[in-house]
Amino acid sequence: MKLIVMALAVAGFAFPAGELTGVHVWKSSELKGYAKILKPKMSAQKVASEQLGNTKNHSFMMAYREASGGAEYHANKADILIVEDGEATLVYGGDLVNGKQTSATEMMGTSIKGGTETKIATGDIVHVPPKTPHQMLLAPGAHINYFVVKVDQ
Repeated sequence: MKLIVMALAVAGFAFPAGELTGVHVWKSSELKGYAKILKPKMSAQKVASEQLGNTKNHSFMMAYREASGGAEYHANKADILIVEDGEATLVYGGDLVNGKQTSATEMMGTSIKGGTETKIATGDIVHVPPKTPHQMLLAPGAHINYFVVKVDQ
């Protein structure tokens, strides 16, 4: 019985990952619950994400991490991050270090040189415009669970 209740609870967090039409509401309680869903799915880099859906010019996902990420650069996508739980240091601007092309419009690097650092935490909303290197740094033992909107521009 306990297993059935748990399966139903997890199923309640499942969203269609396909094309979204009309109005869609993601409840805060559901988004916060993604930390428990994604934590067991973390990669060796201590990060996991799940696509929640997309439209013609933007997509939605949840991400959970327990370690710093690499530096990112998107030529034609803006990132909007909504921190559901946890904290990190966001580094943005400056120059991508050891940047490698991962697609025609995206690059990943090891770090950012000369960027601006700002702390982000639960409830904060971040907008990163296209062509802006950005990276999340986490202190040892920290975590961050965040909703991401990627907007094609």
